[in-house]
Amino acid sequence: MRFTPQFLDELKARLPVSEVVGKRVRLKKAGREFKGLSPFNKEKTPSFFVNDQKQAWFDFSSGRNGSIFDFVMMTEGVTFPEAVERLAGMAGMALPQVTEEAQAEAVHRKSLYEVMELAAKFFEATLAARAGARARGYLADRGLDPNTQLAFRLGYAPAERFALKEHLGGQGIPVDDMVEAGLLIAGDDVPVPYDRFRERVMFPITDLRGRIIAFGGRALDKDVPAKYLNSPETPLFHKGANLYNGFKARQAAHQGAQVIAVEGYVDVIAMVTAGFVATVAPLGTALTEDQLTLLWKMADEPVLLFDGDSAGRRAAYRAVDMALPRLLPGKSLLFASLPEGNDPDDLVRSGGRGAVADVLASARPLAAVLWSRETEAGRFDTPERRAGLDARIGEITAAIGNESVRKYYRQDLEARARALFAPPGREEGARRGGFGNFQGRRSGSRAPDRGRRELLAPLSPGLSASAVVRGARAVLPAREALILMALVNHPWLLMGHAEEVTAIEFQHPDADRLRRALVTLAIGEAPADGEEMRRLLTKSDLSPLFTRIERAVTHPGDWPARAGAADEDVEQWWTHVVTLHRKTRTLHKELEEAQRALGDEPSDQNFAWLRDVQGRLSALDGTEATIEGFGALSGRGGRGV
Repeated sequence: MRFTPQFLDELKARLPVSEVVGKRVRLKKAGREFKGLSPFNKEKTPSFFVNDQKQAWFDFSSGRNGSIFDFVMMTEGVTFPEAVERLAGMAGMALPQVTEEAQAEAVHRKSLYEVMELAAKFFEATLAARAGARARGYLADRGLDPNTQLAFRLGYAPAERFALKEHLGGQGIPVDDMVEAGLLIAGDDVPVPYDRFRERVMFPITDLRGRIIAFGGRALDKDVPAKYLNSPETPLFHKGANLYNGFKARQAAHQGAQVIAVEGYVDVIAMVTAGFVATVAPLGTALTEDQLTLLWKMADEPVLLFDGDSAGRRAAYRAVDMALPRLLPGKSLLFASLPEGNDPDDLVRSGGRGAVADVLASARPLAAVLWSRETEAGRFDTPERRAGLDARIGEITAAIGNESVRKYYRQDLEARARALFAPPGREEGARRGGFGNFQGRRSGSRAPDRGRRELLAPLSPGLSASAVVRGARAVLPAREALILMALVNHPWLLMGHAEEVTAIEFQHPDADRLRRALVTLAIGEAPADGEEMRRLLTKSDLSPLFTRIERAVTHPGDWPARAGAADEDVEQWWTHVVTLHRKTRTLHKELEEAQRALGDEPSDQNFAWLRDVQGRLSALDGTEATIEGFGALSGRGGRGV
């Protein structure tokens, strides 16, 4: 073979069809495609279309279509090798040396794909066998039913050190091939190569042609150093140049599906199951330049969906810095933030597709996220500080490579700065300028000084019903779901802590509604245990609500809220969780007071108060008590609540 498939794929990846065709045909943007007059027939109405996502062109006047290679051959009258040479020159790629070794390498790579396919089938079969019972239990706890497991070809790597090695060896696969494919660990200090993946749920990773090139393994044991383990770099797999679910997502994007990037494998599966079929994830790293290029090949403005906490904001800001120099006309990013404390899997379980859709509907453009970062912690009450922001705007825009995009970013950021610095009452545009130097912890919004009072005022009915607000309210807070789960599975809590239960303040109206119903059932029918309480709920119209709440409780450490925990353990855990809930609610009230105070008087003192409350809330989140021997009565020895 003169040119390997890998070389041709790389050439097509580097040269969009519109760039190649655009040198001969004057193209205009038409939705997700480009259109122009046919280069093969004289016509007045455009019937020639280019689709960069499909890497193809279509000429309806002549019935011709093809790739960039076909276009060059047809329009320039050259052979295929000549077309490849011309396109390689355009892309700045060196032509591969045609040697027997290169041909042998292509054959060898094909054999490695076959090795990976055999490994995937082994992992799938092991998951379905008796040895995979624990892994199936883990997947069931995460809400991944058998059909989903089959759709994503999930598997299980058994704990034995040589299980996969012996299986593949029995099918004639050389050990060297297993090592090269990243399936075995070998080295000078390893006397006998052994399986890389052991006692892990396995997630196959494919390339953009659907071929398995690597695996991600999720540990079932808590004590292992790495919860997730990916295949190493191999001739088939380059971690920073692939996306999990990229093959299926690209197909879905061609059909118009919204392209979304999340963080992990299970998040992708949850999103796809909820109907967001063009969802992908990086492979254990922050988003890379190559992965960003892949996203832009699927969509002009993919959505990056991050956690709503400080780590999620930092990840978003890193993506902004990486994307800025590479922005092109029509190519950008949107940023969406999850409700704090939730990942996509949690949100799908507790709020369903609607909650995710609300979060995505509130996604912000890259320019808005950039402005938020530059102004969220700044003070611009002196000429020097304002000049500093102007200088920073100059630095940011200078990093943008495309001249046209750079010009419009400069205009946008300078307009935001004028709105931020406008004196109160000077301009209507300043009031509606959109962004300033204050960030509420929960709203994620920013407004200039004059706009703060409006931002913190009571929400109008229209705004309350908007997707932006609904996205944060659609999901039930995790701690409220835990408390309700415990009351259902341990109804004696309702009687032993009756006053405490009725005094708990719930943020979510559905939580309060279920709490009232549980108290009424306990008083009227006094259920003896959790099973009886569940039967009573099944008879009521609250059964779907409880099912949704139950699906939201997935963390292994939440076992005291489930059935089977010893009463003594539940008692200790209950006291701790309710105490944390009260403290959190008290701090949220103080947060609202601090926000109102800052809106009424934007002083340094009030801003410091707000930051202090935010810091105490952040420190409180996820706090655990350490109790010697906790869980022993429930068969879960250890320390902590």
